[in-house]
Amino acid sequence: MSIKVGFVGAGGVANAHMNMLASIEDVHIAAITDSDRDRAESAAMLYLARPYADYREMLESEKLDALYVCVPPFAHGEQEILAASKGIHVFVEKPVAIDIDIARRTRDAIIKSGVVNCVGYHWRYQSNTSRVIRMFKNKTIGMVQGYWMGGMPGVNWWRQKELSGGQVVEQTTHIFDLIRYICGEVTEVYAAFSTRASQDIDDFTGYDVGSVALKLANGAVGSVSNTCILGVPYTVGVHFVAKDMVLELHGDLKVIEPGHTEIFIARENPMLAQNQAFIQAIQTGNISLIKSDYADAVKTLALTLACNESAMTGLPVAPKE
Repeated sequence: MSIKVGFVGAGGVANAHMNMLASIEDVHIAAITDSDRDRAESAAMLYLARPYADYREMLESEKLDALYVCVPPFAHGEQEILAASKGIHVFVEKPVAIDIDIARRTRDAIIKSGVVNCVGYHWRYQSNTSRVIRMFKNKTIGMVQGYWMGGMPGVNWWRQKELSGGQVVEQTTHIFDLIRYICGEVTEVYAAFSTRASQDIDDFTGYDVGSVALKLANGAVGSVSNTCILGVPYTVGVHFVAKDMVLELHGDLKVIEPGHTEIFIARENPMLAQNQAFIQAIQTGNISLIKSDYADAVKTLALTLACNESAMTGLPVAPKE
């Protein structure tokens, strides 16, 4: 069964997905739209697709099986709902929105339509993520510590909190999602954010350092820290602590036990695995292949928005989803 795919967005993450799809048999990238017409035309030329200036025209003109929505956080909502209403399966890049009400409306429309849907939390598709879950099957997780310690992305909208949601919502969302996936739901957050080194950056309206304390439903506690001020590579990942065991997941997995330390190298491409799962789910109807659907991704959004609210109010906040 050949799958005809359209793209809303032709930026960096969209091109990564296009590259993955080009390696999957029976997939044809048929149409691409982007707010930058030149960028849409350039991508369309590369993949022998048709460029469009507007997603509405594209969805009206093309008979698509699937739509990839790879736009900044503030731009989500309308294209997903329109595609679902037409019975088009949807892949949505994270985060699914920056407004929880938009995310809920989109979720409800997708559920009502019954289309296959997937959100770009590709960390869930790492073999080492599955290994962590297996290793904790008969153990109690006591503590979890997450990190996204890096530099400032170059795109202008990322630096504006009203467009991106800030680092926690747009970037560190991968860490919060991984904690939810492995450890279960977070019931309360208490966050402190600050701007320490980015005051002179044009249009910067967010924060550049932050830490969040977590309470989980299963009784575990944790923290997540992030920064975008670094000019040197540092660390991105999650550490899990149990009695007589520490697992450090950074793509590669380091297992620390009494008298024994072992490292499992991450050799697969989790983004490719996620794209393969989405396409196969469309072809076979087996939605169990999808490890992050839209409804679940709304819960991760609610968690990260709760962090923003806590940092703003100075109070503990329960995620509103």
